[in-house]
Amino acid sequence: MTVQLELINPSSEINNGVAKVAVEGGLPPYRYKWSNINTALDSSESYGLIEGMEHAVTITDANGNTVTKHFTIPAKSITEIFNSSVQPAVDVLGAVLFWDAFASLGIYDPVVYTSHTNIQLPLQDPSSEGEYHLKKWLVTDGSQVKKGEKIALLVNHQNVELSVYAPDTGILEHVIEENTVISRKPKPGSYRIPLLATINFQTPQPLLHPNGDIKTSTIPFIVVWLILGSIFFTLRLKFVNIRGFRHSLDLARGKHDDPDAPGTITHFQAMATAVSATVGLGNIAGVAVAISLGGAGATFWMFLAGFFGMSLKFAECTLGVKYRFIDDEGRIFGGPMNYLRYGLEKKNLKRLGKFLAILFAVLGVGASFGGGNMLQSNQAFKIVSEQIPVLQGQGFWFGILFAILVGAVIIGGIKSIANVTAKVVPVMAIFYVVGCLVVIGYHIEFLGGAFVAIFDGAFSAQAMKGGFIGVLIIGLQRAAFSSEAGVGSAAIAHSASKTNHPVADGFTSLIEPLIDTMLVCTMTALVLIFTGKHEINSGMGGVELTADAFGTVVSWFPAVLAVAVVLFAFSTLVSWSYYGMRSWSYLFGRSKKLELVYKIMYLVFVVLGASVSLGAVLSFADMMILAMSFPNIIGLYIMAPEINADMKIYWQKLKDGKLYINPKFIKAKE
Repeated sequence: MTVQLELINPSSEINNGVAKVAVEGGLPPYRYKWSNINTALDSSESYGLIEGMEHAVTITDANGNTVTKHFTIPAKSITEIFNSSVQPAVDVLGAVLFWDAFASLGIYDPVVYTSHTNIQLPLQDPSSEGEYHLKKWLVTDGSQVKKGEKIALLVNHQNVELSVYAPDTGILEHVIEENTVISRKPKPGSYRIPLLATINFQTPQPLLHPNGDIKTSTIPFIVVWLILGSIFFTLRLKFVNIRGFRHSLDLARGKHDDPDAPGTITHFQAMATAVSATVGLGNIAGVAVAISLGGAGATFWMFLAGFFGMSLKFAECTLGVKYRFIDDEGRIFGGPMNYLRYGLEKKNLKRLGKFLAILFAVLGVGASFGGGNMLQSNQAFKIVSEQIPVLQGQGFWFGILFAILVGAVIIGGIKSIANVTAKVVPVMAIFYVVGCLVVIGYHIEFLGGAFVAIFDGAFSAQAMKGGFIGVLIIGLQRAAFSSEAGVGSAAIAHSASKTNHPVADGFTSLIEPLIDTMLVCTMTALVLIFTGKHEINSGMGGVELTADAFGTVVSWFPAVLAVAVVLFAFSTLVSWSYYGMRSWSYLFGRSKKLELVYKIMYLVFVVLGASVSLGAVLSFADMMILAMSFPNIIGLYIMAPEINADMKIYWQKLKDGKLYINPKFIKAKE
């Protein structure tokens, strides 16, 4: 058996390499085991390969003879070379962040098993949104079937006969009776797409990737790290997220805004700036991916994690204000860099504090250029160009326009950023939530089924979606990535707040996970569940899946989503510029000239993100946001007694009526 490989690099775009296998000799049929998990075992061609990276394919004939070939598709463009050079770093950082300690210690089996396979209507049929008539079952109910066996005949609305084949070997169980008319759309009051049948296995079978690798459902270390931090501070601060919520609303609406207090922005502006950084593409694209992988049940765990994340936000934002530095010109420098450096010094941990502060600042600069910048402009251009096809291929000019808009805001500093976010955040949140409510209202007959799906999926999830552990972790992971509670970024925004009481900003920050995770993320999830899109494994990306769900109501509704995405991306870009700049200032000094250098670099990256494909670079920089939680939460644990003591003092002042009350609220009361 001889094997010839044809390697193709079709363009300068990254991750679109192609490998084709030609086999001579041996006994067909051949099986192709690719290192690319998305390539099927019966496919002699593999697409979407990373140029410049080593790949492999093992060919096996019917007699069991095998030949293995290792190959590298030549990287031609600068972006391809850069992408393949950074990919190993992504793999290393990913191995740390997503390491599963529980599976490594043998505490649980990470393999995803399923007891059955569902047989749905054929996806490839162009009339898949129409009605079907189940003409005849070719195999009786309860019979043993083999993979590939013809089991039924369908007739579509164009009177074309379609054959249905068994996707696996097992016991066939009819769901639909002969001569029944069925539709791909869910039935009224149901959240599920109608099934033709299920194939039950005698023993649970591992789920496989297309290339034959076993699917696993891991418990990433970074998720455990963030969730444990959230639960710890919720208990340590005696459920401050519930007890302090009413007071947080008073602070947000300005009841305790003292115009003479040190700082530059109001509590509401600080909150809006922090929310604008977290309410981004993750709330749309990320949630869509999470729900399609974890099912409706992931929504419950996402909501719960957002609830616990409120307490973690409280802790970091309190310290962010407490350890801020205000120079002679009134410029404010604060955030985790400061409380890690000086807070730990008070605990006689000066060396540890310095190390953690520098590590946080380095990660903060990298995260601001990647996840907070290039990812946003890249995805904003992607969805806008889909709605306005004439823009396709014009990423550079879109990036220039976006950079000008962002530059107009960030050159003015935190006051300018806060003024813009205070106006944009309420508008974009209301705009998006109203759009979601319209979609949900249109499908309101599915209300009961949707909530049954959420709670049923949360506590008795079927292995088809990854099992209970899989659904739990996917929900927690999305919430952790969405709210950035524990990452420390919000503490940088709150450090500029006008206040005499650092704890006040801790209370203000309680609202942030409520808005970005418990409201916006949940609304996205409900849109997907109400429209049944969470049940369709169509291979769509996150933004496309959400857009498709919006499109079920009105054909032009995806354009509404496109506007929301652009607003989300713009607000995230603006806020992360400030986070990155303060990290930059900590590393290189507080000079205004150096700040200007950072701002210019930041705007260049906006253009770069929109005009160039940088897959591995974006992945690495996005991971750096999560990595910021390591030094931050270590410091928070050490300073937990200090946070608790400060909170008790503040509570007492509030009870004794010793906090400043803005005169306009006193008049309103009278």
